Amino acid sequence: MTDLPPLREVIAKHGLSASKALGQNFLFDEQLLDRIAALSGNLEGKAVLEIGPGPGGLTRALLRAGARVTAIEMDTRCLPALAELDDAFPGQLKVIQGDAMKIDHTQLMGETYAVVANLPYNVGTALFVNWLGGEQWPPRWSSLTLMFQQEVAKRIVSAPGGSAYGRLAVLAQWRSSARLAMKVHRSAFTPPPKVMSAIVHVEPKEMPGGVSAQVLERITAASFGQRRKMLRQSLKSVPGALDALAKLGIDETRRAETLTVAEFVEVARVLT
Repeated sequence: MTDLPPLREVIAKHGLSASKALGQNFLFDEQLLDRIAALSGNLEGKAVLEIGPGPGGLTRALLRAGARVTAIEMDTRCLPALAELDDAFPGQLKVIQGDAMKIDHTQLMGETYAVVANLPYNVGTALFVNWLGGEQWPPRWSSLTLMFQQEVAKRIVSAPGGSAYGRLAVLAQWRSSARLAMKVHRSAFTPPPKVMSAIVHVEPKEMPGGVSAQVLERITAASFGQRRKMLRQSLKSVPGALDALAKLGIDETRRAETLTVAEFVEVARVLT
């Protein structure tokens, strides 16, 4: 490994600026980036998928930690800067130019992998739901360490009863453990976003038996799509859902935010 120039110099050299259209915000603090990489545990020799590396700030930290990084970047402007990292860490970095939403990550990686990413704001939630979805469990990813807007991060780890609790919490917690691992102040970014950020760490756990992920997703989408309404109203469009509530002794006058993750899972089990 050779000494690398400061990230700000790399940005200036390649004439880069954060693209609002691509949801980019760059991090330059190398100590902070090393701390973020460390949240995934020991990465020495491990396969890591990074989405939206930009000029490669977090990528550097992952490579320093010994990870074998596959990075998917849509912005062709950033490719020369990432190529310099490939030269500095021979054999550790593979860069894929393309849209992460259109790439099969499991097929791309071909092995068990961790995901570590400062996700572009405009696709972060969609990517997260994709990683949590599907009937096959456990997934090929061993953990997700992801930067979101703080509001989104709180929605992922929230408990029933509050305004933050919703579909993301249920999808994240029914067969995974999710925790808020670190808050990141807006001033750490260039340009500073209007909101605070936070990092969520997710690890898969055993999947409850007899439950379809697709059914659970349909129930939560309907329930929280009309979260101010009682379940008897929000779930009437889901065939059999009201009968399932009755069978389980769940009061249909309750609202979605009062149901626990376990209760949503039980409704899904009845309908699976």
